[in-house]
Amino acid sequence: MIWSAFQLSLLVVIISTAIVGVAGLAFAYLIAKFEFPGKELLDAVLTMPLVLPPTVTGYYLIVLLGRNGFIGGFVYDLTGWSFAFTWQGAVIAAFIVSLPLMIRASRASIESVNPNYEIASYTLGKGKFETFLKITLPLAKRGIFAGLILSFARALGEFGATLMIAGNIPGKTQTMPLAIYEAVASGDDKNAQILALILTAISILAVYLTNKISRSHIYG
Repeated sequence: MIWSAFQLSLLVVIISTAIVGVAGLAFAYLIAKFEFPGKELLDAVLTMPLVLPPTVTGYYLIVLLGRNGFIGGFVYDLTGWSFAFTWQGAVIAAFIVSLPLMIRASRASIESVNPNYEIASYTLGKGKFETFLKITLPLAKRGIFAGLILSFARALGEFGATLMIAGNIPGKTQTMPLAIYEAVASGDDKNAQILALILTAISILAVYLTNKISRSHIYG
């Protein structure tokens, strides 16, 4: 149980963090650098998974992606496949709950970049995309890396939303947090302790790395 749950958690977290890295950075840049109608509403919607109970987030995922959901129903009618009770559903749950951390950390880092550097790049004939790649991104990289680390740790520890959309199927959708729940419920204290220690160690490492990056940003 431990090995299969660890393997699945690693797969889910790697994929979700990769998607979070791209989507979170794009949303962070959009919110940090542009003014548009509905900006605050978009920011609020993207932040909601931080404050909503995970089971509520999972419920909304079912409404959207379940077999009879707004998006999931269309996919099921077209392909006969559903996000529900699959590891792909676990990836989506991990992505949704960890995305706000990436957005907030990256947005703060992007907004901290001195705009004069970007203006100088524009006056030299560089476009917004090239300026972002060569000026903004390198200067904001510490905050972006911190957001990625926190998103990785949050995705690894996701429980409620995953249980709602993906279920708790050993070897198929059972991640480490779900395996801990099942081990405790069945009285398997040994496996529960091992899995809990693994998650605790990874969480401590994530916080340590985030703090180290933040300190290097302040003092370096």
